[in-house]
Amino acid sequence: MIPNALPQSLVDNPLLSDWVGFEQGGRVRVSTGKVEIGQGILTALVQIAAEELEVAPGRIRTVSGETSAGPNEGVTAGSTSVAMSGAAIRLACAEVRALFLARGAERLGVPAEALSIADGRFQRDGRETDHDYWSLAREVDLARPATGNAPTRPATQYRVVGQSLPRIDLPAKIEGRGFIHDMLPPGVLHARVLHRPWRDARLVALDEAAVRRAAGGAIDILREGDFVAVTAEQEFVAFRAAQAMREKAAWDGGTPIPPDANDPAWLEAQPARTRVVDTGTPPQTSGGTVVEATYWRPFQTYGSIGPSCALACLEHDPEKWGPVFGKDHAQNNGLERDDDSRKRHPAPADGQLTVWSHTQNPYALRDQLARCLGLDAAGVTVLHRQAAGCYGHNTADDAAFDAAFLATRTPGRTVRVLFTREDEFLAAPLGPAMLVKMRAVLGADRRPVDWTIDLSSPVHSNRPGVHGHHGFRSREALPNPPPQPAERNDRPDAVGGGASRNAQALYDLPFHRMIHRTVDPVPLRTSSLRGLGAFANIFAIESFMDELADTAGEDAVAYRLSLLSDPRGRAVIEAAAEMCGWPGTAPPGEGRGLGIGFARYKNRAAYMAVAAEVEVDEEVRLLRVWGAADCGLTITPDGALNQLEGGIVQAASWTLCEELRFADGRVATATWEDYPILRFTKIPEISLRLIGDPRDPPLGVGEASMGPTAAAIGNAVARALGTRIRNLPLSRERIMAALLA
Repeated sequence: MIPNALPQSLVDNPLLSDWVGFEQGGRVRVSTGKVEIGQGILTALVQIAAEELEVAPGRIRTVSGETSAGPNEGVTAGSTSVAMSGAAIRLACAEVRALFLARGAERLGVPAEALSIADGRFQRDGRETDHDYWSLAREVDLARPATGNAPTRPATQYRVVGQSLPRIDLPAKIEGRGFIHDMLPPGVLHARVLHRPWRDARLVALDEAAVRRAAGGAIDILREGDFVAVTAEQEFVAFRAAQAMREKAAWDGGTPIPPDANDPAWLEAQPARTRVVDTGTPPQTSGGTVVEATYWRPFQTYGSIGPSCALACLEHDPEKWGPVFGKDHAQNNGLERDDDSRKRHPAPADGQLTVWSHTQNPYALRDQLARCLGLDAAGVTVLHRQAAGCYGHNTADDAAFDAAFLATRTPGRTVRVLFTREDEFLAAPLGPAMLVKMRAVLGADRRPVDWTIDLSSPVHSNRPGVHGHHGFRSREALPNPPPQPAERNDRPDAVGGGASRNAQALYDLPFHRMIHRTVDPVPLRTSSLRGLGAFANIFAIESFMDELADTAGEDAVAYRLSLLSDPRGRAVIEAAAEMCGWPGTAPPGEGRGLGIGFARYKNRAAYMAVAAEVEVDEEVRLLRVWGAADCGLTITPDGALNQLEGGIVQAASWTLCEELRFADGRVATATWEDYPILRFTKIPEISLRLIGDPRDPPLGVGEASMGPTAAAIGNAVARALGTRIRNLPLSRERIMAALLA
């Protein structure tokens, strides 16, 4: 039996051969179920494997997110990849090293302790032994369960972990051959899909003759139910046809989106299921100062710069793909295999479906494609290929379904589906709006004795396979769609929560009540957006902490520290305050302000405190941001800093700019002018500091800076204006309304 101490990824995928293999030419295969979506995870995992196997990182070929060749580690999300896949790879590689050392020692007639490893070669007393991993590979069977008993290398001996290595995924991307969009196999069939404007809309008319004239070339139009797609041999012909289809299609019925859906009053009026979670001891007396405030985060979209893309082929021969990308990209993405690898993972048999997608969960996508297309899961292979990072549930899975469905209608052809910017805004799952009401009763010491967070939100996860639902937009447009789930439940608190993520404040509060109202159903398709409910909850909690400090007449940083006993939390707050010169010199209400925000993501990942300086007149100018983070052992310092800085930039964009609009029953934003994001010219100077102890386990950093950044900006704006704006985004319209109030 696999010990419970093993990481869940090793429990689920116990064979060492699932994780590690030794290939010709002195290469090492390291497989992971986690995928690269811009966070640099493959580089970090290579460093972990190289450290434990004691080989140069350049020897390692990663296989990532391939259902035919790697472990099933679920979805890449929630800042868990290093903690989950990294922990599994660390133990697996340590055990592989121990097994090979034992075999080498047996061959040499010496104790295993007498041997050392230098870049995969076995040495004795610093001298070569003519043995290495590759010479012994046929003698060590790795098709055995991991035990977790092999010792891992101590942090004091690390040579690769903790160093900033060049990202292994960047060279191909810089050269224009690293993304799924660059996959153009011979004879590819280009496809575009006409997306329904709202849920259950019925296509009542389509002028196909006008579409063919507008295409300017030969096209095929496929219509089944309310699903319509166009295919062409030339991409620009398919694009023109798709543009014409949007103009020539007439829709009716279904559930149009109301124009006021992005108003707090609309969300609050919707039906909801309520649960209450109490922590601590309720106060014995009812006296005290009551402070209340309500905060709002609107519906937003993930806004990935690169649109979604997928390819699929029925009866596909993968040998045809050898020269498509070039050597470097093939090595980094598992496209180029030696003969032994082909024997382990043979080409799909005739009748099998192969799908290339930038999905975050290849195995779930495979299973749901099989379910929706009436195929055996064994007959579907999903191969992850990289694209623009999304940090949330985008349309990657939808594009994969579209390509797979069209491939079943054109056997033998590889179908390439590419979304446009308008498709992305119209068809993507939306980041749920959240209404967060805060209430505290302050005791005689002006500290909370009674604390309530009351949050309302649609569900935050509708990925394929969640709620027993397929999760594909186009499947609902085909004839005989599967029934919708009777109700959708949010992610449970035990796995980090959905709307409830970070609703439990980390401060020392004697009584904490969370009221969670799941708004369901809603006439919008909502799902995961980076951080899920943590962004809105941290914005509300940390804004409210400033309001409580103001009520108590105390400094905002000192007030927080008086309520926080966690030493790591205190350390990041103190570091951020020291970095920004807290409390600054600008007097309140004079147009310039300094604010701070703090959280520990999911209350179990990285600690982060952010300070922001702003200047405000008719709009907010973000001048500078400081941040201090404790993420324990940092595998790749540069990668961690990139993640934190990227989170700050995205959170600033959400806080200052982003808000969807609805009109005519649909999402009314179709371009970047309709949905502005933070431009390069608006990005502030950012200073970051990592203060974690490398003896502590690594903690996820991907979403750690999001909520604290929003709170820091909101608190800085409140100081600059002398009045608080509690509804996001902090747009020019809201600034002017606050100034004129």
